[in-house]
Amino acid sequence: MKSCMTISMRKNKVVIKIKEEAEQEEIVEELNKKMVDLKKLYKDEKNPISVEGKVLTVKEKEELKKIINQKIKVDISFKSTQGLGLASIKKVYEKDVADSVTRLFRGSLRSGQKLEFEGSLVIIGDVNSGAEVIASDNIIIVGILRGLAHAGAQGNKKAIIAANSIEGPQIRIANIVKEIEFEDIEIRKQYAYIDDESIILEE
Repeated sequence: MKSCMTISMRKNKVVIKIKEEAEQEEIVEELNKKMVDLKKLYKDEKNPISVEGKVLTVKEKEELKKIINQKIKVDISFKSTQGLGLASIKKVYEKDVADSVTRLFRGSLRSGQKLEFEGSLVIIGDVNSGAEVIASDNIIIVGILRGLAHAGAQGNKKAIIAANSIEGPQIRIANIVKEIEFEDIEIRKQYAYIDDESIILEE
């Protein structure tokens, strides 16, 4: 079986680089095998560990941290998730978002406000023009979407956007952009998803 990760020293930290196509099961298996080699790097110094490469979910990160911290008490960071936002997409990937970490936000967002979350967002209120909502998974708005919504912001094409009414000038899912036409606003749209590399709006 080909290796799905590499471990190396870089300045004052240890870097674990995970291949983007690797599955969590094989990542866990190989990390357990490499813990002996990893411990050897910590005889004298407690260099922090940076996990890079593949974009990981919250649950996947916690699983890897637990494996490492059982053997080595060290700070662990995940470089792949530091840039959550519109400019963060480097590679399109897919994962199941039916079981997603979810944040509930009560209240409406005004112009100039920005809400980001690594997981799914449920907003009980409106997202007004000039406001911005970004989530790595789904966006659900119990109100009217007039601002910008970007679901699947780390590249997840299975993410969806749902609202009582989608009326903003533009929505984004993963790396795909949909400009909202006037006729789309005239006929109320409530649900957006990706099909065949295009964003579909439905009532």
